[in-house]
Amino acid sequence: METSLIFFSQLNMCESREKAFFKLIHGSGKEETSKEAKLRAKEKRNRLSLLLQKPEFHEETPSSRSGQLAKETRVSPEEAVTWGESFDKLLSHKGGLETFTRFLKTEFSEENIEFWIACEDFKKSKDPQQIILNAKEIYEKFIRNDAPQEVNLDFHTKEIIAKGITQPTLHSFDAAQSRVYQLMEQDSYTRFLKSDIYLDLIEGRPQRPTNLRRRSRSFTYNEFQDVKSDVAIWL
Repeated sequence: METSLIFFSQLNMCESREKAFFKLIHGSGKEETSKEAKLRAKEKRNRLSLLLQKPEFHEETPSSRSGQLAKETRVSPEEAVTWGESFDKLLSHKGGLETFTRFLKTEFSEENIEFWIACEDFKKSKDPQQIILNAKEIYEKFIRNDAPQEVNLDFHTKEIIAKGITQPTLHSFDAAQSRVYQLMEQDSYTRFLKSDIYLDLIEGRPQRPTNLRRRSRSFTYNEFQDVKSDVAIWL
Protein backbone atom coordinates (compact mmCIF):
# COMPACT_ATOMS: atom_id res chain seq x y z
CA MET A 1 0.00 0.00 0.00
CA GLU A 2 2.74 2.38 1.00
CA THR A 3 4.66 1.40 -2.15
CA SER A 4 1.63 2.30 -4.30
CA LEU A 5 1.27 5.69 -2.62
CA ILE A 6 4.95 6.48 -3.18
CA PHE A 7 4.63 5.40 -6.83
CA PHE A 8 1.60 7.66 -7.49
CA SER A 9 3.27 10.54 -5.65
CA GLN A 10 6.37 10.26 -7.85
CA LEU A 11 4.15 9.99 -10.95
CA ASN A 12 2.32 13.20 -10.03
CA MET A 13 5.60 14.99 -9.47
CA CYS A 14 6.86 13.88 -12.91
CA GLU A 15 3.64 15.11 -14.53
CA SER A 16 3.93 18.47 -12.76
CA ARG A 17 7.52 18.83 -13.91
CA GLU A 18 6.60 17.94 -17.49
CA LYS A 19 3.78 20.51 -17.48
CA ALA A 20 6.09 23.16 -16.08
CA PHE A 21 8.75 22.29 -18.69
CA PHE A 22 6.13 22.33 -21.47
CA LYS A 23 4.93 25.79 -20.39
CA LEU A 24 8.48 27.07 -20.16
CA ILE A 25 9.33 25.92 -23.68
CA HIS A 26 6.16 27.20 -25.33
CA GLY A 27 6.10 30.41 -23.32
CA SER A 28 9.66 31.29 -24.34
CA GLY A 29 8.83 30.34 -27.93
CA LYS A 30 5.95 32.79 -27.99
CA GLU A 31 8.11 35.45 -26.40
CA GLU A 32 10.86 34.84 -28.94
CA THR A 33 8.37 34.94 -31.80
CA SER A 34 7.00 38.19 -30.47
CA LYS A 35 10.47 39.68 -30.23
CA GLU A 36 11.34 38.58 -33.76
CA ALA A 37 8.11 40.06 -35.10
CA LYS A 38 8.85 43.37 -33.41
CA LEU A 39 12.39 43.40 -34.82
CA ARG A 40 11.12 42.64 -38.33
CA ALA A 41 8.51 45.38 -38.07
CA LYS A 42 11.16 47.83 -36.90
CA GLU A 43 13.45 46.90 -39.80
CA LYS A 44 10.58 47.36 -42.27
CA ARG A 45 9.82 50.80 -40.88
CA ASN A 46 13.49 51.78 -41.12
CA ARG A 47 13.74 50.57 -44.71
CA LEU A 48 10.54 52.37 -45.67
CA SER A 49 11.76 55.56 -44.04
CA LEU A 50 15.06 55.40 -45.98
CA LEU A 51 13.21 54.59 -49.18
CA LEU A 52 10.89 57.55 -48.87
CA GLN A 53 13.85 59.87 -48.41
CA LYS A 54 15.15 59.05 -51.90
CA PRO A 55 14.58 61.84 -54.46
CA GLU A 56 12.97 59.58 -57.05
CA PHE A 57 9.99 59.05 -54.75
CA HIS A 58 9.19 62.75 -54.99
CA GLU A 59 9.82 63.38 -58.68
CA GLU A 60 6.42 62.31 -59.91
CA THR A 61 4.20 63.97 -57.34
CA PRO A 62 1.79 66.58 -58.76
CA SER A 63 3.39 69.44 -56.83
CA SER A 64 6.96 68.57 -57.79
CA ARG A 65 5.88 67.91 -61.37
CA SER A 66 4.27 71.34 -61.67
CA GLY A 67 7.40 72.88 -60.17
CA GLN A 68 9.53 71.05 -62.70
CA LEU A 69 7.36 72.22 -65.60
CA ALA A 70 7.61 75.79 -64.36
CA LYS A 71 11.40 75.59 -64.60
CA GLU A 72 11.33 74.25 -68.15
CA THR A 73 11.59 76.53 -71.16
CA ARG A 74 8.19 77.84 -72.23
CA VAL A 75 7.34 76.75 -75.74
CA SER A 76 4.67 78.12 -78.05
CA PRO A 77 2.65 75.73 -80.25
CA GLU A 78 4.25 77.36 -83.30
CA GLU A 79 7.75 76.59 -82.04
CA ALA A 80 6.79 73.03 -81.18
CA VAL A 81 5.45 72.46 -84.70
CA THR A 82 8.92 73.19 -86.16
CA TRP A 83 10.35 70.25 -84.17
CA GLY A 84 8.42 67.95 -86.46
CA GLU A 85 10.40 69.17 -89.47
CA SER A 86 13.59 67.36 -88.50
CA PHE A 87 15.31 65.71 -85.55
CA ASP A 88 18.12 68.24 -85.81
CA LYS A 89 15.67 71.13 -85.33
CA LEU A 90 14.28 69.43 -82.23
CA LEU A 91 17.69 69.05 -80.59
CA SER A 92 18.92 72.51 -81.58
CA HIS A 93 16.03 74.14 -79.67
CA LYS A 94 16.46 74.32 -75.90
CA GLY A 95 12.80 73.61 -75.24
CA GLY A 96 12.86 70.80 -77.78
CA LEU A 97 15.83 69.16 -76.10
CA GLU A 98 14.17 69.42 -72.68
CA THR A 99 10.87 68.01 -73.95
CA PHE A 100 12.51 65.16 -75.83
CA THR A 101 14.56 64.27 -72.74
CA ARG A 102 11.37 64.17 -70.68
CA PHE A 103 9.83 61.86 -73.27
CA LEU A 104 12.83 59.50 -73.20
CA LYS A 105 12.51 59.29 -69.42
CA THR A 106 9.02 57.87 -69.88
CA GLU A 107 10.63 55.11 -71.93
CA PHE A 108 13.58 54.64 -69.59
CA SER A 109 16.04 55.40 -72.40
CA GLU A 110 17.31 58.82 -71.35
CA GLU A 111 20.90 57.52 -71.39
CA ASN A 112 20.91 58.08 -75.17
CA ILE A 113 20.23 61.80 -75.06
CA GLU A 114 22.44 62.25 -72.01
CA PHE A 115 25.31 60.60 -73.87
CA TRP A 116 24.70 62.79 -76.91
CA ILE A 117 24.72 65.94 -74.74
CA ALA A 118 27.89 64.77 -72.94
CA CYS A 119 29.61 64.34 -76.32
CA GLU A 120 28.53 67.82 -77.42
CA ASP A 121 29.96 69.31 -74.21
CA PHE A 122 33.12 67.20 -74.52
CA LYS A 123 33.91 68.65 -77.96
CA LYS A 124 34.02 72.09 -76.36
CA SER A 125 36.85 71.08 -73.99
CA LYS A 126 40.09 73.04 -74.43
CA ASP A 127 42.49 72.07 -71.66
CA PRO A 128 44.39 68.81 -72.50
CA GLN A 129 44.08 67.51 -68.95
CA GLN A 130 40.36 68.26 -68.93
CA ILE A 131 39.96 66.37 -72.20
CA ILE A 132 41.48 63.25 -70.61
CA LEU A 133 39.32 63.52 -67.48
CA ASN A 134 36.10 64.17 -69.41
CA ALA A 135 36.80 61.34 -71.86
CA LYS A 136 37.35 58.89 -69.01
CA GLU A 137 34.14 60.03 -67.31
CA ILE A 138 32.10 59.52 -70.50
CA TYR A 139 33.69 56.11 -71.07
CA GLU A 140 32.99 54.93 -67.52
CA LYS A 141 29.43 56.23 -67.51
CA PHE A 142 28.22 55.29 -71.00
CA ILE A 143 30.63 53.07 -72.95
CA ARG A 144 32.30 50.32 -70.92
CA ASN A 145 30.55 47.00 -70.44
CA ASP A 146 27.98 47.17 -67.61
CA ALA A 147 28.36 50.96 -67.35
CA PRO A 148 25.64 52.57 -65.20
CA GLN A 149 24.09 54.20 -68.30
CA GLU A 150 25.51 52.00 -71.04
CA VAL A 151 24.38 52.97 -74.53
CA ASN A 152 23.76 50.42 -77.25
CA LEU A 153 26.90 50.29 -79.41
CA ASP A 154 28.44 47.59 -81.57
CA PHE A 155 31.58 45.80 -80.39
CA HIS A 156 33.84 47.38 -83.03
CA THR A 157 32.94 50.95 -82.03
CA LYS A 158 33.40 50.21 -78.33
CA GLU A 159 36.75 48.53 -78.96
CA ILE A 160 38.11 51.52 -80.89
CA ILE A 161 37.09 53.88 -78.07
CA ALA A 162 38.60 51.60 -75.41
CA LYS A 163 41.95 51.44 -77.23
CA GLY A 164 42.21 55.21 -77.56
CA ILE A 165 40.82 56.25 -74.18
CA THR A 166 44.30 56.78 -72.66
CA GLN A 167 45.10 59.40 -75.32
CA PRO A 168 41.71 60.84 -76.26
CA THR A 169 41.03 63.57 -78.80
CA LEU A 170 38.00 65.77 -79.26
CA HIS A 171 36.79 63.29 -81.90
CA SER A 172 37.14 60.12 -79.79
CA PHE A 173 33.37 59.71 -79.44
CA ASP A 174 32.26 60.94 -82.87
CA ALA A 175 31.40 57.48 -84.23
CA ALA A 176 29.53 56.49 -81.08
CA GLN A 177 27.65 59.80 -80.94
CA SER A 178 26.63 59.44 -84.58
CA ARG A 179 25.40 55.90 -83.94
CA VAL A 180 23.28 56.95 -80.94
CA TYR A 181 21.95 59.96 -82.88
CA GLN A 182 20.76 57.64 -85.67
CA LEU A 183 19.09 55.29 -83.19
CA MET A 184 17.18 58.16 -81.60
CA GLU A 185 16.24 59.70 -84.94
CA GLN A 186 14.96 56.45 -86.45
CA ASP A 187 13.29 55.06 -83.34
CA SER A 188 12.58 57.42 -80.43
CA TYR A 189 11.95 60.55 -82.51
CA THR A 190 9.13 58.96 -84.53
CA ARG A 191 7.39 57.86 -81.33
CA PHE A 192 7.96 61.27 -79.76
CA LEU A 193 6.04 62.98 -82.59
CA LYS A 194 3.05 60.75 -81.83
CA SER A 195 3.28 61.08 -78.04
CA ASP A 196 0.88 62.99 -75.78
CA ILE A 197 3.80 65.12 -74.59
CA TYR A 198 4.36 66.52 -78.08
CA LEU A 199 0.73 66.60 -79.27
CA ASP A 200 -0.31 68.53 -76.16
CA LEU A 201 2.33 71.16 -76.93
CA ILE A 202 1.42 71.75 -80.57
CA GLU A 203 -2.28 71.93 -79.69
CA GLY A 204 -1.72 74.26 -76.74
CA ARG A 205 -3.16 71.86 -74.16
CA PRO A 206 -1.92 71.82 -70.54
CA GLN A 207 0.75 69.24 -69.92
CA ARG A 208 -0.72 66.08 -68.44
CA PRO A 209 1.11 63.73 -66.02
CA THR A 210 3.44 61.47 -67.97
CA ASN A 211 2.99 57.72 -67.74
CA LEU A 212 6.22 55.80 -67.38
CA ARG A 213 6.32 52.64 -69.43
CA ARG A 214 8.94 49.96 -69.50
CA ARG A 215 10.80 49.58 -72.74
CA SER A 216 12.09 46.34 -74.21
CA ARG A 217 15.81 47.11 -74.27
CA SER A 218 17.64 46.06 -77.43
CA PHE A 219 20.43 43.54 -77.19
CA THR A 220 23.90 45.03 -77.00
CA TYR A 221 26.54 43.27 -79.07
CA ASN A 222 28.05 41.56 -76.02
CA GLU A 223 24.67 40.28 -74.83
CA PHE A 224 24.04 38.81 -78.29
CA GLN A 225 27.40 37.05 -78.09
CA ASP A 226 26.34 35.52 -74.77
CA VAL A 227 23.11 34.27 -76.32
CA LYS A 228 24.98 32.69 -79.21
CA SER A 229 27.37 30.91 -76.83
CA ASP A 230 24.42 29.47 -74.90
CA VAL A 231 22.79 28.24 -78.11
CA ALA A 232 26.04 26.64 -79.24
CA ILE A 233 25.85 24.23 -76.31
CA TRP A 234 22.86 22.53 -77.92
CA LEU A 235 24.37 22.24 -81.41
